[in-house]
Amino acid sequence: MNKNSINRTRIKNIFLFGLVLIFTQIFVTETFGQTPKPKVPVKETLAKTDSAVSNLPKVMQIDEIALKNLLERDGENAKPLLINFWATWCDPCREEFPELVKIDADYKGKIDFITISLDDAAEINREVPKFLVNMKAGMPAYLLKTDNEEAAIASVTKDWQGGLPFTVLLNEKGEIVYIRQGKIKPEIVRSEIDKILLMTTTKQTQNAVEN
Repeated sequence: MNKNSINRTRIKNIFLFGLVLIFTQIFVTETFGQTPKPKVPVKETLAKTDSAVSNLPKVMQIDEIALKNLLERDGENAKPLLINFWATWCDPCREEFPELVKIDADYKGKIDFITISLDDAAEINREVPKFLVNMKAGMPAYLLKTDNEEAAIASVTKDWQGGLPFTVLLNEKGEIVYIRQGKIKPEIVRSEIDKILLMTTTKQTQNAVEN
């Protein structure tokens, strides 16, 4: 082997050794040189969870007796009442809810509007309030828990077969003026509300003139 061949072999070995060193350095840096992510204390995690739960809207549980009380309209300052019966597992209920939220916003202070969920009672602090948050719903929310569902349904109106969604509108005297089983037609609901409000305003004007 001549001198030139020895030099080329030596240079090749040095080059290969250098590559090995470079790749070794990269491997060590990637494997051991990463900055460890700080661990979130368990207490802090629990606190965030509790905070998220506490920020959910309050859903009140009612029975058939409390339901009857909600339906009552009495007193000079009584307002028309719009009630929507729904459930998180009911697709038509979920689909129509954005329109209900708009109606609530447009008639705020002019009518009372409540929603009553027929979900399982276990969902009162879970799926029901989560859905209401997603919908940005601000109306009072209830969950009906009863051992006699048929009696509870009949206490609302005999025309309700129990299907969801179900929407009912009562005037200031507690008389049913509109019902809808199935998805609402927003323009019809608004029209019925406007009729009641117009009649109320007319009566108030007449009473003021007579007095």
